[in-house]
Amino acid sequence: MAVTVDCAEPRRLAEWWATATGGEITVDYEFYVAVGTPGGPVLGFQRVTEPTPGKNRWHLDFKVSDRATEIDRLTGLGATVVDTHTVPGLTWTVLTDPDGNQFCISADH
Repeated sequence: MAVTVDCAEPRRLAEWWATATGGEITVDYEFYVAVGTPGGPVLGFQRVTEPTPGKNRWHLDFKVSDRATEIDRLTGLGATVVDTHTVPGLTWTVLTDPDGNQFCISADH
């Protein structure tokens, strides 16, 4: 299974996600670059001439053992914190990658 993201610069965004996930680039056709992620889906990045308008209709959720440490690591790589939400038993933080694609980090629960 692969999740594919439309973007202007596939290689640049794929390199960021490879670093963020601990994965590696497995395919590079310039217009389409894929990242194999440890224990997860393949992340594909394909060049499009125009950005997709509006908010993403999907996003990735990552569960980690230490949410604060992972957020610090990802923001150090260039992610931006959007907001943090809490409901009984769960706290998660919404971030964006360097192209503005949202994803969430929560602690194992």
